[in-house]
Amino acid sequence: MKTVCIMCPVGCELTISGSNENVKVTGNGCVRGLTYGKNEVTNPQRVVTALIKTDLGVLPVKTTNLVPKNMINNVLAEIEKVHLKKAKAGDVVIKNVCGLDCNIVVTGNYGE
Repeated sequence: MKTVCIMCPVGCELTISGSNENVKVTGNGCVRGLTYGKNEVTNPQRVVTALIKTDLGVLPVKTTNLVPKNMINNVLAEIEKVHLKKAKAGDVVIKNVCGLDCNIVVTGNYGE
């Protein structure tokens, strides 16, 4: 499998082979790429970003931790259910979303 590492701006081109405990990653420039490559085969995860509705418009939000790829749609569905009166950067708007030990936090302010 070939992919591009998304753990930093460098974007190393990874080649990943094997499965489970026998995953081999090449092309990584750092240990984060190695970890990303192994996880991409065994348990792919992502930070989820979205927009949340408020009375004053929409605000950007993100997960505070990585979310398993197979749970991204569930997390987005929970975000879609929320409508806030107002919020500001840093506010936690959903605690422990989908039981993933992960919060949804506002990452921007109005007019930015």
